[in-house]
Amino acid sequence: MNKLLYKLLMITLSLLPATTLAASLDEILAMKEPPTGVVIEVIEPGAEALRQKMLQISDAARKIRQVFPELPIAVVSHGAEQFSLTSKNIKKHKSLESNVKQLVSDDVDVHVCGTHASWYGVEPEDYPDYIDVSATGPAQINDYVNTGYVMLDL
Repeated sequence: MNKLLYKLLMITLSLLPATTLAASLDEILAMKEPPTGVVIEVIEPGAEALRQKMLQISDAARKIRQVFPELPIAVVSHGAEQFSLTSKNIKKHKSLESNVKQLVSDDVDVHVCGTHASWYGVEPEDYPDYIDVSATGPAQINDYVNTGYVMLDL
């Protein structure tokens, strides 16, 4: 498959999960039975937007865990913001780094898209050990959704 066709396919797939199974934070908190887990898709233009989104995610994770203490939560970053999370770049954004580390220490899985990274010459080793590099962000999200996770629309 040529590179352009593959990029178009990945972009198209990245739009599907968020539009098909998203729930608001209030809807998740009101559930009588917890879902299998919660997955949060992140596509932002850069580091500052990602920092703000991670603060929202931290707040949402705290609220979810107050209602469902053991509920698995995952974050999948697969836009331009994911490059802010490389080992080299995250050190430039101390508050982002500490927020992501705190999420991970609170048992929130953080993933980035390996395919998107590869388009820009960024290798899996370029990310800190606490960030998982998935083959593709859309596939990672679909894997979560297919196992019963609910998409959180923030």
